[in-house]
Amino acid sequence: MSAAGQRIDRGRTLGARHDLGMSLTALDGETELFRYTYVPDSPQLESPKPYLHPLRTRAGHVVSLFRPHDHVWHKGIAWSLPVVEDENFWGGPTYVHGRFYVQLDNDGEQAHRGIDRVSADDGAVAFAHRLEWVTQAGELLFTERRALRAEIVSDDAWALTVETAMTNVSGRDIPIGSPTTRGRENAGYGGLFWRGPRSFTGGRLVTSSGTGSGDDVRGGRHEWMAFEGRHDHVDATSLVLMVDHHENPQHPPQWFARDAEFACLNPAPFFSEELVVAPGETARFRYGVGIADGDAGDAPSLAEAVRGVLASYAADDGDDADASSDADASSGALIGARV
Repeated sequence: MSAAGQRIDRGRTLGARHDLGMSLTALDGETELFRYTYVPDSPQLESPKPYLHPLRTRAGHVVSLFRPHDHVWHKGIAWSLPVVEDENFWGGPTYVHGRFYVQLDNDGEQAHRGIDRVSADDGAVAFAHRLEWVTQAGELLFTERRALRAEIVSDDAWALTVETAMTNVSGRDIPIGSPTTRGRENAGYGGLFWRGPRSFTGGRLVTSSGTGSGDDVRGGRHEWMAFEGRHDHVDATSLVLMVDHHENPQHPPQWFARDAEFACLNPAPFFSEELVVAPGETARFRYGVGIADGDAGDAPSLAEAVRGVLASYAADDGDDADASSDADASSGALIGARV
């Protein structure tokens, strides 16, 4: 291993490899379950933001897609917001009612500013960091603290918890919405967004009510939703599931989901109603993601397991004693390791 990386090892429980100042990789033995790139090299047009890719099942099958040619700003799983006041933190063109999508000079950046935690203990990998939401014109709108935690939930599945706390530092009300709140029908995407592999196109969407197509479930309210997809090259089916925490705004959320054109899942709290964040106010969201070697029939049990992870994992309040600056992170030392 190069001097740029450090490894935390826990045998067949989860471990992590930290490429300091760039990314964190969670390891299930020799299988890389995910890589979280928190300092991306994306161009401004794609609204630079941290992302999770590749994502893999415990068997090693990839269940995410990075920078597809049809939407180059789609990157695995990312916290992406297309309508923040009049700014775009999603990437690409902005929906303008009456003109459809227009490329504007408003593609903002979620800029990494410091690491609070890196750990691999108690059978889990955890990472927390601080970010700033900066418009293309250079205005700071939000500071954010984001925390991720991964753990194994069964022989065939693992769970990821994603938490975000965004504080409005602009000095004015900031509305967060979607293309639907700006006038485009049934296009309420925005939030924690997953883009699936090409081979998943035509797969099955699963809710507690059964299976359906994107046209059937898009805009509906559900606590959880899953996507069953098949892989090329191997005879295997995988399941990706998202659970909305009960304290999130608009719970249970409306969902933006597709199975035709491409595969995606997105619990969308701003689907049809803006959330206005007042000056100094903090908007908080928490999600659970389950990734399994399985099929639609496994969705209810996976949802129960992920729900249990959300219930048992205490909210990360940001009071880590091992909080560190980027200067520390770039020195080649492992930040906040508790092994």
